[in-house]
Order: sequence, then C-alpha cells, then structure tokens
Amino acid sequence: MEILNSFKTLNRLIPYSQTPRICAGQFLMQVRCRQTKHWNPKFKKQRAQKFIHVDLPNYQEKKDDLSQEEIRSRMKERGVLPPRPWLERPFHISCTGGIFEPYIPPEGDGKKSLISASGAKQKFEFLEKKSKSMLAVRKIRSYEEDFDSNEFATEAQDVYLDAHRHMALKEKHKLREFVTERCYPEMMHNVKDKTIHWKFLKSLEPPRVVHARVTDIITKENMFAQITVRFHSQQMLAIYDRFGRLIHGSEIIAKDVLEYIVFEKHISNEYGKWRLHDKIIPDWLPAQQVPLATYQIIEKFEDHQLKIADSKPNEDREQLELEKPTDGAIKVERSIGSTS
Repeated sequence: MEILNSFKTLNRLIPYSQTPRICAGQFLMQVRCRQTKHWNPKFKKQRAQKFIHVDLPNYQEKKDDLSQEEIRSRMKERGVLPPRPWLERPFHISCTGGIFEPYIPPEGDGKKSLISASGAKQKFEFLEKKSKSMLAVRKIRSYEEDFDSNEFATEAQDVYLDAHRHMALKEKHKLREFVTERCYPEMMHNVKDKTIHWKFLKSLEPPRVVHARVTDIITKENMFAQITVRFHSQQMLAIYDRFGRLIHGSEIIAKDVLEYIVFEKHISNEYGKWRLHDKIIPDWLPAQQVPLATYQIIEKFEDHQLKIADSKPNEDREQLELEKPTDGAIKVERSIGSTS
C-alpha cells in the first residue's frame, strides 16, 4: 500500500504525458523512435549510395507542344532511335510466280507411236532440247548430290497422287505440304459446295522427266529449280454439286489422261521439298466443257401458291392458306440452262 501511495503522489506532481504507466504491478514505458532508421548504424554512407534517383516522365505533356530540338534531346537521353519515314516488312519467297521457259508439248503426243514418222520426229526434237535440261540437272546435283532423274519421276508421281487425294478430300492444311503457294488457290478454286470423287487407276506409260530448268531470284544465291514430268495414266473423276447432282465426269467411265506437271523446289533452302507448281496446257488442246453451275432462286410464296391453286379445286385453297409459312417465301432449286 505504501508503494502505491508513493506512485500516486508522483503522478500528481509530473504531467500525464511524462509519467510512466503502471498496470497490475508492471512498468510499461512508452518509447518513440524512427521506424525508417536502420538498426545498425554501420555502413550508413554505403546504404545511402544505393539509392538511385529516377526521373519519371511527364505523361501530361503533349508531343505537339515540344519543339524538334527538345524531342531530339529527350530521345537522345533515353537512347531511342528516331522512327524511319518508310515501312519495311520482311517477306519470304518460297516459290516463283510462274513457269520460267515452259515446255511446249508436241501436238498429238500420246496418240502417235515412235514407229510412225511423226512420232520419230517428236523424239528427235526432244533430244535436241535435252542439252539445256542436262545442264539444269547438273546444277541441281550441286545442291542435291543424290538426285536422279529416273528416280525423281517416281517421287513426283507420289507427290502428284497425294496432292490430288487431299484436294478431293478438301484437306487444306495437308495439301499445302505437296503444292506451292501459287498452285494452292488454283487447285482449291471453285471446290466449295462440291463433292469430288477421284481415283488413279493405273499408269499407261511410266512417268518421265521431259524438261528441267534452274534460275535465280533477286540474288544469285537464291536458286529455284523446276522440272516438268510427263504423266500418261488412266483416271476416274466425278464431281457433284451441293444438291447431289452429277455436273462433270462419271464414276463408271475411266479416261486416259496425258498431263505435263511442273514441280518446283527451292534448292538453296536446305529444308526445301519438291512440290507441285503448275500444269502445262498447250494451245492446240481443245477447250474442255465447263460444268453447269447451280444456284438458288427465292420466289414469293403468294405467286408460287397461286400457280398451284389455279390447277386445284376451290376447296384446297383454304388448306393452302393454313399451310402458309411465317417467312412468306419458298426456296426453289434450279440449275443454269434449265427451262423449268
């Protein structure tokens, strides 16, 4: 009791803010100190040197308010290069835009035998033009050591079959592995809304290389090679429109097909592949018959029903009114050239 009384007298004499707080016999002292001060006073100077002053950009200022010299000095401070006045976009040339020095097929090829005079003349002309192809094959071998023209004809036939098989199945992503970027839109043109049935039955003659050329694009190191292969085969083709009607060919009748297909490869590219590039169509070849396209006509429901009602008794007109659809139109399917 005496100790408590002595503390009460001290609290009266000393102001409240300077008096120690006592609670249940314990002494609780209020200590005030800086929270940002490091507990260890050593290396104070080194810690101060770690602080880096960063000049924050002023996002409120506008570029139009600055002069050219101020813009130039600020870009120089930040290490930013001035923008170029033109736009450059990188591009990759993976194929050529056409056939350089195309092969001209002799007229009547595939119909005239070598024993006849015209057939022997065609063979002689082929041997005359073979010198340039031999030089091109030699150039290809400088990039591809194992290249053989006889083996290539078989490899080209496999690429030809894979490309047409994927086109018939409309496998666009797989087709791009076997055709060039120039050939792809030509093969897939007008394939939409059609069903294609294609079969390769047999080869009437073994495929052979008839033409080879090598050229450079932009630079002398960027080399492209094109080889023309002659295919004489028997195939079957049938094309159906979106309504299931046969518009071209037949699934029963097989036809003999003579084609000159151009294959291309970027021989400067280590990972280049031989792909189908184009098809040579000679001038003397007769034009093929264009299949009839189908379209859709939308007629008004009233005009269509009036034609039907004129040929029916009056009792059926009430039933036609009940069967009238909400959209007020009927779809009629026709084909071009039909009179119905």
